[in-house]
Parts: sequence; structure tokens; C-alpha cells
Amino acid sequence: MKITVVGAGAVGATCADNIARRQLAEELVILDIKPGFAEGKALDITQTASLCGFDTRVTGVTNDYAATAGSDVVVITSGIPRKPGMTREELIGTNAKIVEGVCKSTLEYSPNAIIVVISNPMDTMTYLALKSTGLPKNRIIGMGGILDSARFKCYLQKELNCSQNDLQATVVGGHGDTTMIPLTRLASLNGTPVHNLLSEETLKKVAADTMVGGATLTGLLGTSAWYAPGAAGAELVESIVRNQKKVFPCCVSLEGEYGQNDICLGVPVVIGSNGWESIIDFKLNEEEMAAFNKSADAVRNMNAVLSTIVA
Repeated sequence: MKITVVGAGAVGATCADNIARRQLAEELVILDIKPGFAEGKALDITQTASLCGFDTRVTGVTNDYAATAGSDVVVITSGIPRKPGMTREELIGTNAKIVEGVCKSTLEYSPNAIIVVISNPMDTMTYLALKSTGLPKNRIIGMGGILDSARFKCYLQKELNCSQNDLQATVVGGHGDTTMIPLTRLASLNGTPVHNLLSEETLKKVAADTMVGGATLTGLLGTSAWYAPGAAGAELVESIVRNQKKVFPCCVSLEGEYGQNDICLGVPVVIGSNGWESIIDFKLNEEEMAAFNKSADAVRNMNAVLSTIVA
């Protein structure tokens, strides 16, 4: 098994570190355009091998896609991160050209790879990857919903004083501050609906905190978060390479599912060795469906900008 992470910034390096520690591949390649940057990150991770007990071979390269040849999974984290006050949408102009170029160069050497998109704005970048590559839809997966759901569980845990590992909570829709939909109705603590444990007012606050979870961290850190996004990317990769068939909310191509077409949006999917294998219908109620449609409209408006940017 060979995995490539494109982008050696904080998110890419953290994702790579998690992949190495979990021993998800015999070979892991980190690629970046900044000379020496990926090489340094790879060497640093390699020097933790005896401390963390893994044997994955980690290599860093500067813009050398030939070194990524034969990758089974390619994780794209390239692009500029958010700064305080920026929305994910404001990144589209710069990151669209980067992601399109990465997809083209990657597939030249790894035509059978499954592509995982983390770059923002993630829903639009996933749609761009699908349209620009012409790959089967199951091989293009946007990670966002996994991260958003982890943040949802974090805020629920703070209110419930429980283990996050006992929580089941999912965020669907777009990966944006105004487009994501934390499904409070379906959230549970070991089978007990959280509606039985928390007030409606508290649940609304949890949902609101979840939706601005990324912006909150950007304000605190001065840049985008990296520990949780990197770990979320590795969690998705693990279900692919180990064929775990886990159900994650991921940004995938919809062809009638949830009433949407010609869009990539976050829905629950089964993840296995072929990429995403099927979409799970959560039977959203009328209010949730209205929010999902509103989210789709916002993402579709962002996607329309691509025609003015990408050749």
C-alpha cells in the first residue's frame, strides 16, 4: 500500500503523521512545492518511528510527482489556509487552480488512486476534482463532514460531561460556517437521544458552536486548525485501506440522492477499499431537508464561480 499526501503544511503533515502512526501504508510520500519543506517534515516524522512503534517508510519530495507513482490513495491538502475573518469561500480563487493542477499531476503517475480532498472550500474543491479528472465518482471523496462531526461531538461532550467515544453525532450538508447541518435530532449517547438529556436551548447552542467551530479556531490560532483536520483525513484513509466499511459523512457526488443532482455535498456514506461505496438515507425530516436544500443552493453558487477561474 502506498499513500501520498500533497501539501506539507500543518494539516498535511498532521495527516501524514497519523497515517504513519497507524501504519496504514508501507510507503508514505509527502509532496510540497516549497523546497526542502516536505523533506524536513518526512524526516521529522521518520525520527518518531522507534518512539511510536511504526515501520512505514516516509519520504518527502519537492514537486516531484514521479515519486508518488503507484499511490493507492492521494490526500490533497494543498492551498492557502484561512486567516482570521476569512471565509472558506474566499479561498476559492487561489485554491481552485492549485487543486486542479495537483489532480492532473497526481493522476499522471497514479491513475488508479482514490482522491481524498481536504483543501477548502472543500465542497467546491471536491466538485472540481470530480469534473476536472473524469474519474468514477466513488474515487473522489471530500473529508469535511468527518471533521465537522468530530467538532459536534466535542461540543456535545462539553455539555454532557461524557466520553466523546460514546456519542453518535453527524453533520451533513456543506462544509461551511453557514452551510453545515448538525443533526441534533439524531444525536445520541450510547443509544439515548441527546434530546432526552439536554434542553432545546442547549442543543441550539451546541449546533451553533459546531457551525463556527473552524472560524473559532482560526480566530484563536491566527490560521486554520490542523490537529483535528489531519486526524479526520487519516480516519477516512484508514477506512479505505483497511476496507472497514465505516459510515462517515463525506462530500460525494449526488445523482438524485437527498433530492440533489450535479453537486458534491456531505451525506452519510459507506467507505471501503473502492472509495465510497453507497449513500445512507437518514430520512431527514421537513426542517432538516429544507436546511439541506438551502446548503446545496449555497454550495452550487460557489461552484458556479469555477467557470470564471478554471480553464
